[in-house]
Amino acid sequence: MIKAIAGFLLIIIFASLYLYLEQSGSLYALINQDLLQSLIYEYGQWGPFVIITFMAGAIVMSPLPSAPIALAAGALYGHTWGTIYILIGAELGAIVAFTMARLLGYEAMKKRFGDTVKIKWLQSSNKLMLIVCLSRLIPFISFDIVSYAAGLTSLSYVRFALATFIGIIPASFLLAHFGNELVNSDLPNMFITLLILGGITGIPLIIGIAVNKYKKHT
Repeated sequence: MIKAIAGFLLIIIFASLYLYLEQSGSLYALINQDLLQSLIYEYGQWGPFVIITFMAGAIVMSPLPSAPIALAAGALYGHTWGTIYILIGAELGAIVAFTMARLLGYEAMKKRFGDTVKIKWLQSSNKLMLIVCLSRLIPFISFDIVSYAAGLTSLSYVRFALATFIGIIPASFLLAHFGNELVNSDLPNMFITLLILGGITGIPLIIGIAVNKYKKHT
């Protein structure tokens, strides 16, 4: 009961925050790159905290886009610090989403169905970690849905956090780099960044093909 109450409180908090952003007009800033950068810049030394908060909120609240925030981080703070702020925000958001699902869903499913819903490969922590990590490399797989779904499995917090962190490093750096290049208007470097991002997206597919071939030969 305590876990369920805590989960519902988290939902109420983030739902209220989303409604506030929508009613105040701040939600528009998250989809307007120039306005978003100006807003963060106005916060001065608190700008990094704003980026981390926005990133975490965008992960938890599915309708909010996270890419513009990541680009703004790179544009305002460069490759290194921009990447760090993106990583912290995305990691925090993923953990909050994972916690909400764990509090509201996992125990309820376990109590209601017991062992009848167990799927063999979902009980392997190593395989679950690999799935979470690889899913972070694919842009068109929803970041927040993966976080919520992982919370419904038996994956531990530490393993989830580690898999998420490792998986989001490449995309975080490239988004920060791309945001920085947009400010500098360096078209050749932006083109290279896009090619690398596309290459990273293909990594899970290559791994999947290799695993299938290995299984066929064993």
